[in-house]
Amino acid sequence: MDKKQKGIDATSQDFIHYDQVKKPQDYHLSEHREEDVFDEDYRIRTCDIGRCLQGNDEDKRRFAQELGQGLEEIGFAILENAGIDPGLYDEVTEKTIELFTKTGLDEKLRFRARRQGSINQGYFPIKETSDIHPDLVEGWVFCRRAFDLGAERQVQVEDFWPIVEMEPFFRKYVQEHERLILPVTRGILTYLDQDPHLYDQRLTGTNFGLRLNYYPPVSEKDDLSGAGRLLGHEDVDLFTLLPAPKVEGLQVLNRSNLKWIRLNAPRGTIILNTGDYMQRITNDRLPSTTHRVSKPEAPESRGLPRVSSPMAVYLWEDEILEVLPGLGEPKYEPIKAIAFHTRTTSKFYGDDYAVSE
Repeated sequence: MDKKQKGIDATSQDFIHYDQVKKPQDYHLSEHREEDVFDEDYRIRTCDIGRCLQGNDEDKRRFAQELGQGLEEIGFAILENAGIDPGLYDEVTEKTIELFTKTGLDEKLRFRARRQGSINQGYFPIKETSDIHPDLVEGWVFCRRAFDLGAERQVQVEDFWPIVEMEPFFRKYVQEHERLILPVTRGILTYLDQDPHLYDQRLTGTNFGLRLNYYPPVSEKDDLSGAGRLLGHEDVDLFTLLPAPKVEGLQVLNRSNLKWIRLNAPRGTIILNTGDYMQRITNDRLPSTTHRVSKPEAPESRGLPRVSSPMAVYLWEDEILEVLPGLGEPKYEPIKAIAFHTRTTSKFYGDDYAVSE
């Protein structure tokens, strides 16, 4: 049995030696329907980011408090009133389906993912998004380097995009989310009694990863295999912004009782979750929470394709991750982002992926 097939029955603790923040939770990478327990009562907190974007200082403090409490409790929150037209998200879904279904495999493989800086960027074939589990998804990662943002880096869009006409559309999409990075970060820092502008410079023009995911309909063979659509994992970033997907499947692990929560957010909202960078710099105060994408609960939905378009917020690879002041005795030494990021993600891509400082 190869490593990926073993991953269907593997648990997170089989790979714990790669992690660089505390992760005591033990869970199967795939859904195990006879063993998993679901929390039907827990509700992920909804936060009105519009109050932060358009309100006064008191509104911003209230947003910071509700966001911080939600993230500290479970590492997830739902943002509403971000001022983004839900129709844009509908168009993202349409164009993502077009990207994956109208581009031939040979052309896709010209853009096969490779490490650039800290991040594995490019195309991931189905069942090959990681080395440890046969995920039932195709993925495509576009980082800041793939967009013509008029920045200091010269971009040749044809080096990243098989359909170059798509770059301006997805550029608009990431710019809509990019304007949320500082308000969210300032809210988190305010909640932690930090200078809210502490990360303004580091996160202005910072790197990000737009990951377009295309989950084809689940075949009977794959359904019987036990493989999940996307393995249980924690994100390695500061935080992720995910427009609410149309098709169900996202599940979040409640660390307090080790039960899974089915997260179905309203259309037009944005799901926010904190990652390993954030857990590291907050000295474990804000957790990097486990989540996965399961086959839909309703059997009739398994014949539908699923699309998601999360945008992960990173620091540039030469930045230093260090525990914020005033959060107790630091549990973690300062570390360069590229070393932290690539060591953590080498559990997905192989030991030789890790870069030393």
